Amino acid sequence: MSTTWSCLCLDVNGPEVIRFWAHALRLTHKPGDDPGDPGALFGPDGLVVELEPVPEPKQAKHRVHFDLHVGSVDELTSLGATAVLPAEQSGFHWTVLEDPEGGELCAFVRDDPPAHRLYDVIVDSADPEAIARWWAEVFGVEVGSDGNDWGVDQVPGMPFESLVFTPVPEPKTVKNRIHWDVHGDVAELERAGAKVLAERSRWVTMADPEGNEFCVLPPD
Repeated sequence: MSTTWSCLCLDVNGPEVIRFWAHALRLTHKPGDDPGDPGALFGPDGLVVELEPVPEPKQAKHRVHFDLHVGSVDELTSLGATAVLPAEQSGFHWTVLEDPEGGELCAFVRDDPPAHRLYDVIVDSADPEAIARWWAEVFGVEVGSDGNDWGVDQVPGMPFESLVFTPVPEPKTVKNRIHWDVHGDVAELERAGAKVLAERSRWVTMADPEGNEFCVLPPD
């Protein structure tokens, strides 16, 4: 397909969570020109996180969340995050936290964390292999698996390691508060199995076969 990466998008309720993510991801916040437009977060490596103001608070566990490289969990709690499940209690190599608006994230402690703090974007999935293969076909890349999760790697222009699709038993119930935008052809994506949700002047909001929202901008 002719689909390429554009950016990440994050729903926000207020300025506290914007400050948190700007510092946690080591990005620069540039407010929008219009009143009420929170703008976006920008990184020197091409990472862009568009900030979408929404009135509703978090209603369910995030089906899309960020994994971060950190020097310590304290880096994030000092910014306003709350540790929910420390690594030493979970038996995994990461700590589960919540941002100031309750959004889940995972912290991977590194001896020498990279300046680029976003590690992966994790997507809860009913069938992680099928949806990973769908997105891999959309971007024209390969998939990989560790036997449990399925990753879409080396997407041109995607400034983090992988989109990782992980199995969960619960169904999707509310709109994702994190999504991504792509440049592509709406008709082509419809033929592949995506569904149009809304049409705007500059983009079309669609859902992938598992209902994950994404926005389609005109091709580059």
